[in-house]
Order: sequence, then C-alpha cells, then structure tokens
Amino acid sequence: MDPRLPAYAVHLFTATGAVVSMLALLAAVDGAWSLMFSWLVVALVIDGIDGPLARRYHVGTYAAKIDGVILDLIIDYLTYVFIPAFALFHSGLLPGWTGWIAIGVITFASALYFADTRMKNADGTFAGFPACWNMVALVVFAVEPGFWAILGAVVVLAAAMFLPVKFVHPVRTRRWRAVTLPVALAWVVLGGWAAWVNFTHPSWVGTALVGATLYLVLAGAAMQALPARR
Repeated sequence: MDPRLPAYAVHLFTATGAVVSMLALLAAVDGAWSLMFSWLVVALVIDGIDGPLARRYHVGTYAAKIDGVILDLIIDYLTYVFIPAFALFHSGLLPGWTGWIAIGVITFASALYFADTRMKNADGTFAGFPACWNMVALVVFAVEPGFWAILGAVVVLAAAMFLPVKFVHPVRTRRWRAVTLPVALAWVVLGGWAAWVNFTHPSWVGTALVGATLYLVLAGAAMQALPARR
C-alpha cells in the first residue's frame, strides 16, 4: 500500500476535530453544557490518538504538504481554549466583571503560549501550563466552586503558562507514565460520564475528578523536585 494514504488519512482524522469543535460551540451557544462537554471529550480523545498515529505512519515524510503541527494547534486552540472560555463566561459561573477578566486572560495568555516555540521540553513534558482550559472548565462545571475560586484558578494557571514549571503529557512523558496514563484515562472516563449525565453525578465523581486533575497539574513539578535517578 502507498504509505501516503495512511499518512494523509491521519491528517483527515485530525481535521475532524474542527467539526467536533463547531458542534461543541453550537451546543455552548444554546447552553447545552452536557452536549458541549461531550463533544469536547470526543475532541480530547481525537487529540490523544492522532499524535501516535502521526508518528506511526510518518506523516512528516509521506504527507508533508499538510503541516500537522499547525493543523493540531488550530483545533487545540478552539477546543482547549476558545470554547471553554466562552462556556465559563456564558454559563454565569463567573458573573459580571469576573467573567470578562477570565475570558480576556484565558484567550490572550493562551494565544501567546500556543505561539511559544519553547512549549515542549525534550523529556516530553510541557514548559508551563499547557492551556488545558477544557479540563479546567469541565471540573468547574462538575464541582461548581465559588466564582472567587474559579477566578483565582484562572489567574494562577494563566501565569503558570510562562513559569519554568513542567507539566506532564500523559503519553509523551515517559517518567511516571505507568501512573500518569491510567490517571488521564480515568479523568476522561469520569469527565465524560459527568458531562453525559448533565453533571448530576454522585459526589465522589467530582472528588475523583479533582484528585485526578491535581495529579496531572502537579506531577510535572514533582518530577522537577525529585530528579530521576541515573
């Protein structure tokens, strides 16, 4: 088989994320939060799969006419940043001026972060918080903390994008991957379930989501504090 066929098929698969993001946005405009987050979880799964597929089928060699990195960043900005920011604002969880500050901080800081050529470290971690606002927004909807807590988390995480702190990638970060990958998969399952039942989940689901999120947010910093043994 011509190796270009599966390579370009990977690009087509990645591009489906743009369609999914539009469906999520339409749901958000209607205030259908369960449906919006369900689509965002689908986009998260696509984003988690297309990278390994791209490496498996050598898209940089056999499908070089399409820049997979740019394609991925465009879709990621929509699904990781733009739509979650809109949801936080439109939902009323951040009333008045707090909503305006949040969407301004999230979209502005994330645009700069996505253009930063130092975004990824050699060990597979991210340099700074990787603008995973979709995950933040889902946890906020699932737990519904006060607006001060939400605004504080937005400001801290936005600042963390530009700090010399590592954040793990569930697949690419090899260190602690035996723990990180199952935690990330559990987060996707729990988050998808919470969204599917329109956030009428048992309280332990919210607790588990917060715990998994804290691990994924803090694991990279823990790696820095505990250097690997040679």
